[in-house]
Amino acid sequence: MTRANGIPLETTLEIRDTCLCLRAQRAARALARRFDEALRPLGLTNGQFSLLVSLNRPAPPTMGATAELLAMDRTTLTAALKPLQRRGLVRIEPAASDKRSRLMLLTDDGRQLLARAVPIWRREHAEVDRDLGGIDIGTLKTGLGRLSERSVEQAVAPAG
Repeated sequence: MTRANGIPLETTLEIRDTCLCLRAQRAARALARRFDEALRPLGLTNGQFSLLVSLNRPAPPTMGATAELLAMDRTTLTAALKPLQRRGLVRIEPAASDKRSRLMLLTDDGRQLLARAVPIWRREHAEVDRDLGGIDIGTLKTGLGRLSERSVEQAVAPAG
């Protein structure tokens, strides 16, 4: 059976049943909702948790390094930081070496909230691991890491 746009229904079903991108998107949304719900009592989303974790370093990271780690552009990172700044969890200040560069720091309140969030993350992560059953989690993480590294490499490769 062919639809008005010329793509057969069989093609739609093939993509629905085999597309890794579609499955990854659906899984990412389900995981995001799951971790959002788990972190809700602390007033955090999964994205905010990841951002706070990314700032938990001995030396404060730059906006660029954090954006790259979280696979987001600087504009999106800036928007994500605003509610955390308003709550007093994160502070942004110019780098001493280059005043144009911005460093992000966890405040004491940010570190304390992160310390409360980590056990929730660990509990939820353990449940996700159990829900995945017999899947080799290490292999899954390695494969996903390779895909995201390749994506970053392609994004920064010179054209031509």
